[in-house]
Amino acid sequence: MLKKQSAGLVLWGAVLFVAWNALLLLFFWTRPAPGRLPSDSALEEDPAGLTREVIRLAEDAEAELERQRGLLQQIREHHARWSRRWRAPSVAPPGPPRPPASTAPAVIPILVIACDRSTVRRCLDKLLHYRPSAELFPIIVSQDCGHEETARVIASYGSAVTHIRQPDLSSIAVPPDHRKFQGYYKIARHYRWALGQVFRSFQFAAAVVVEDDLEVAPDFFEYFQATYPLLRADPSLWCVSAWNDNGKEQMVDAGKPELLYRTDFFPGLGWLLLAELWAELEPKWPRAFWDDWMRRPEQRQGRACVRPEISRTMTFGRKGVSHGQFFDQHLKFIKLNQHFVPFTQLDLSYLRQETYDRVFLARVYAAPLLQVEKVRTSERSELGEVRVQYTGRDSFKAFAKALGVMDDLKSGVPRAGYRGIVSFLFRGRRVHLAPPQTWEGYDPSWN
Repeated sequence: MLKKQSAGLVLWGAVLFVAWNALLLLFFWTRPAPGRLPSDSALEEDPAGLTREVIRLAEDAEAELERQRGLLQQIREHHARWSRRWRAPSVAPPGPPRPPASTAPAVIPILVIACDRSTVRRCLDKLLHYRPSAELFPIIVSQDCGHEETARVIASYGSAVTHIRQPDLSSIAVPPDHRKFQGYYKIARHYRWALGQVFRSFQFAAAVVVEDDLEVAPDFFEYFQATYPLLRADPSLWCVSAWNDNGKEQMVDAGKPELLYRTDFFPGLGWLLLAELWAELEPKWPRAFWDDWMRRPEQRQGRACVRPEISRTMTFGRKGVSHGQFFDQHLKFIKLNQHFVPFTQLDLSYLRQETYDRVFLARVYAAPLLQVEKVRTSERSELGEVRVQYTGRDSFKAFAKALGVMDDLKSGVPRAGYRGIVSFLFRGRRVHLAPPQTWEGYDPSWN
């Protein structure tokens, strides 16, 4: 019975459609001519007249076709409504229970990489002070180096942290010209072992990695709890970092601590990764210089990280394998956020690639173009946001130095850059140091 009714409705729809087209045909036959076509002599005098008439007729035809499409759509909608009305009611089989409106927060361990700095206490004190839940954020301290004073400091926290020790303390055979880089080899070995413990032995789904010389912000945990679902859902992201490489106090907007960005540069210094990423990286993990290795195109594969306007970590460790040079020149000036931002209550969907690329690129390339010297001398101060354009490696480095941002490149990617664009404040004005809008990708030879 239902099949007959449905077939009848389809038939009536077809009849209506044919009738409508017949009326249209009659309409065209009987409508008065819109005007006599120009004569041959007139066309010779005005050859554009025929073109205008053809365009007008084409527009009329398009309008009629659009009306026919509308009628056909109405027929389909009526058919669908009648089909639903005459469909026999059926009892749906019992389905699985509906999930709760809000899913439980993920467990995200904090992996602290430690060696021989007893000042790890400062790092752990801040982590424990700001930690909202021991169950959601277990702290695992992985210690290398066998330094007993540091081991005693870690042990003093008892069950508040889990203390694991990297068992292989042997020297590593390195090329003769890398003897002075022995420390970098040991760090890479330690990272591989510690991340293996977190993801294979403890079987966590994600982890935040911090080093023992980092102090965290009040909303450090809130930040990672809010960005974890984004990292899980967006395959164009591969990490979330707490660090802004250009995060000096005068270069960030203190009034917008909630502001987040995408970046093609791997920042490190407090970063969230998923177990799936570790499964990808572990088989090819490097023997040394693991962070620069992460920044190579073979590892990044076009993926980005999330980073904040204002850093959620700050380093206090002048002692290290770099002998404090980078710390004195740059790291000690990075501003640590002090205002709690309720990230879990904010909509972070603007960081998804499709939305972010559309909005961010439109904003950058709509900003007025200004020469770097005019930015430095604060000309056109009425412009609150400007763009400085570079066209090559040398001009990028020159303009970056002139404006006080990090000028080094790793596989062609500038620090904190996204699609070649580095955004920062200069004397209270938002500046985008950007390539031409026709930018086609990073050049790995820019190193």
